[in-house]
Amino acid sequence: MRLRPEKTIEIFLLLSALTAILIFLLICVFIFIEGLPVIHKYGLKNIMGGNLWDPVNSAFGLLPMIMGSVYVAAGSLIIGVPLGIGCAIFLAEMAPRQIAGIIRPAIGLLAGIPSVVYGFYGLVVIVPLIRELLGGMGFSVLSGSIVLAIMILPTIITISEHSIRAVPKEFKKGSLALGANHWQTIKTIILPAASSGIVTSVVLGMGRAVGETMAIVLVTGNVAIIPGSFLDPMRTLTAHIAIETGYASGDHASALFTAGIVLFIFILILNSLVLLIPQKVGDSFEN
Repeated sequence: MRLRPEKTIEIFLLLSALTAILIFLLICVFIFIEGLPVIHKYGLKNIMGGNLWDPVNSAFGLLPMIMGSVYVAAGSLIIGVPLGIGCAIFLAEMAPRQIAGIIRPAIGLLAGIPSVVYGFYGLVVIVPLIRELLGGMGFSVLSGSIVLAIMILPTIITISEHSIRAVPKEFKKGSLALGANHWQTIKTIILPAASSGIVTSVVLGMGRAVGETMAIVLVTGNVAIIPGSFLDPMRTLTAHIAIETGYASGDHASALFTAGIVLFIFILILNSLVLLIPQKVGDSFEN
């Protein structure tokens, strides 16, 4: 029996989806098989809660790298979210067409720049600037946060702008007709209606910040200690894996896979949060 073209395409798409799921599951199995032995040998508490990373003496504490990843991701959001949402509001509601036509392609170019270029810029410009103005070595949580904030801006701006533009025009017209000014309409009507898309952009931006490697390697100092302030050097999980994988073996290599498990679970939780966000514009009013 000859299959119709539509049925053939449907089967092909189903196989593509199943292949993607299979690859995902194989990656999960591989990471856990390689990382769980060191957890079983030294204990989850010693691995996750240990402050010391010293493979020579069988100390595999990942807490400094976990805290470093959290600090730099949080710092990038503190810097990048207000700038990104503000730019999205400007482009969607205030910018003249000619100016918006210049800014949008520039934002697209930001998304296409390799991460190592951002890292090199941070190394040459941001690190010396922090060293001169604030003291310290310059290689710090702050320098990493600034570089990552720049890198996540395209994600936050693009998704937030699209969400704001997706708000029905009747919402805005009704608010203006009732006597609200433009800013009051944006603050009380448009932003709440677009909140699901804005929150999604922030979560995806955080996922990008947590998963970044090369830029962070160049600007944070890569010291496996818990930073005491935003001017202290630190090391993230991704940088930790990238730096030590080349010469690791035995329990050392297994501990790096354990770091990959922690990072994998963290990213998985962030991506799952996106699925929990209401996608319908106006849900904030219905709730």
